[in-house]
Amino acid sequence: MALPIALYSSAQVRALDAHAIQALGIPGYTLMKRAGEAALRQLRSRYPLAHRIVIACGGGNNGGDGFVLARFAQAAGLTVRVLTIGDPEALKGEARQAYEDFRSSGARAQPFAPALLAEGEVVVDALLGTGLKGEVRPEYAAAIRAINASHQPVFALDVPSGLDSDSGMPLGEAVRADGTVTFVGLKTGLLVGDGPEYTGTVVFDDLEIGPSPEELPPRLTRIVESEIQAALPRRARAAHKGDFGRVLIVGSGAGMPGATRLAGEACLRAGAGLTTVAVAPENVAAIAAGRPELICLALTGESALAEALERADVIAIGPGLGRTPWARMALNAVLSVQKPLVVDADALNLLAESGARPREDWILTPHPGEASRLLGVTIQEIQHDRLAALDRLIERFHGTIVLKGAGTLVGARGRTPGVCERGNPGMASAGTGDVLTGAIAGILAQCRDPWAAARVGVLVHAIAGDAAARAGERGVLASDLARELHHAVNL
Repeated sequence: MALPIALYSSAQVRALDAHAIQALGIPGYTLMKRAGEAALRQLRSRYPLAHRIVIACGGGNNGGDGFVLARFAQAAGLTVRVLTIGDPEALKGEARQAYEDFRSSGARAQPFAPALLAEGEVVVDALLGTGLKGEVRPEYAAAIRAINASHQPVFALDVPSGLDSDSGMPLGEAVRADGTVTFVGLKTGLLVGDGPEYTGTVVFDDLEIGPSPEELPPRLTRIVESEIQAALPRRARAAHKGDFGRVLIVGSGAGMPGATRLAGEACLRAGAGLTTVAVAPENVAAIAAGRPELICLALTGESALAEALERADVIAIGPGLGRTPWARMALNAVLSVQKPLVVDADALNLLAESGARPREDWILTPHPGEASRLLGVTIQEIQHDRLAALDRLIERFHGTIVLKGAGTLVGARGRTPGVCERGNPGMASAGTGDVLTGAIAGILAQCRDPWAAARVGVLVHAIAGDAAARAGERGVLASDLARELHHAVNL
């Protein structure tokens, strides 16, 4: 089953479970058996040659899923060893019924022992589910460390044990799975924060519950390729460059010509009709020589900027801007204009220093460091709960917020936030943020919708990054992404 677009918090998934049991009349144990069946299908699909599996079961419903899987796997002819944390006789509810049915089949479980993990060609993690609150207890932490040290493929049920299913952060210790099958609703923690580091490949099964009740809006949505075509439809044959927007990019203070050059090229590659860069006078020659398609303006003062601001449909500011009096002059001039803005890099740092009134017509694109300065908190606080940080940025600054990083988030007031699962660590190099700024500005100039431009800009930037990393993630340059944008916006 394809991954759904909607993601839910753990509380929402519990509400979906309750809806299935109470409104749809599906017994809880039936759902658990469906989870076991789905897990077996995915296990055999992912590891078709594996005949020996070890299942580590905990003391809750996640362990119950493991016992159901064990019984079905044995019936399918696999060799199964079940290892338990705690006394399975103490299990309650559906998990106890799963254990009793497992035992009635003639199978037996035994206490967890790290040495026994080597007996499986695959280790199944069924220790802890979405109900985990607080740090993992010592006996579970020891088992998790043993699983991670086993050098065996690990397949997690619902969520990797120890991972916060809402924030995607490990709660002390967390299983590092090669694959995860998740049930009922796609959990936010699988795609945000550090979640992708622990989940491996995520697959989904709704356990035949179907779509969620309309009164339960998702916590997040995945940003998907169909949004590219919606924001950037096929062009009319008689179109001309004026139809696709005039973008002004303000940046590149003394000694920083590359930042605005990258943003300007990305803007053109994303499809903007005309792109002007307003930069410190000493940077004009270098930018014009390297990318003659850009219109270069020597920014000597506020009067030199006024005409360019008047002509522009969209304005971006920040790449290479610096924090000098010249930079502050440029930012003040841009903020005085009531036109759609994309604000990044040093422009964000200047906003953090001076403060700014909220605006509805801007897109702010902070990385965690810039977000920490904007909110006056530590980077660790931002990363500990990125969704909460996004909410705070929206509340403080309004507009559309792009919180960059692994699993970039896009949010705005009254909108369900989006998450981008594409991209790779090779994109962690100088200038890639400037490329994103230019891409968003270029798309905004065409679609005139900040929400769509931010979501699509983030997605095509990530797709370009993945394309640039085809030969390997190490050594990817920002200019590689800029070149790949042309393909990404034409998907």
